[in-house]
Amino acid sequence: MRLGGFLVALLLSAGCSASPPAGPAAPAARGPARVLMLTATTGFRHDSIAAARQAITALGSTSGEFLVTATEDLQSLNAASLESYDVLFFALTTGELPLTDQQKAAVVAFVAGGKGFLGAHSAADTLYEWADYGRIVGAYFNEHPWTGAATVIVEAPSHPAASGLGERFTITEEFYTFRENPRPAVQVLLRLDPVSVGATGDYPLAWAHTFGAGRVYYNALGHFAETWRDERFQRQIAGAIRWAANR
Repeated sequence: MRLGGFLVALLLSAGCSASPPAGPAAPAARGPARVLMLTATTGFRHDSIAAARQAITALGSTSGEFLVTATEDLQSLNAASLESYDVLFFALTTGELPLTDQQKAAVVAFVAGGKGFLGAHSAADTLYEWADYGRIVGAYFNEHPWTGAATVIVEAPSHPAASGLGERFTITEEFYTFRENPRPAVQVLLRLDPVSVGATGDYPLAWAHTFGAGRVYYNALGHFAETWRDERFQRQIAGAIRWAANR
């Protein structure tokens, strides 16, 4: 065999015996979403806070989808602490929480940088003097003209935070209205059926939107402890956490 032919044969043989090039590494599996649930208040304090903390902590533990750290320690809202979480959840907060400028900047950076934010009920009755917070939540509370059983219309049943609810459902709640209708800037998921409270108009109750690279969800329900124990409400919060955490 000539030298050239010998070299070709040798190279072909080596090529056949070599292992194929490795493909891209599989993405590392992500564990449960980590949720920091804040229930601090400086205004009205809801009796349902204890039920909210218990229900959402248990829901995360039972499902295995998220882990909840419930706190009222405002010092936990700092850049270093927030690095440990995927979602910040303001649940039933009220009033002008005494946050420093550094803490406010850390919250904005957390959400805008790609993490998640949830607000429930009076999270919209919080931090009126901090405009960025209002932009994150989507709207500020105005009043609650109706308390009782009413019908909620599901506008976006394909959204993870509204799936499985059907077209509408009835619930006993304290129903909010807002200083400005958030609809132009958000995706409305639920709205109040005004006929069920003898009114007319457009009353969004739950919505989702983005803030920078982050995902935000707000739900105006949650005044009563029974709401937090309601499977339909828990379904919404669990779906919202998964969505906000990009799971």
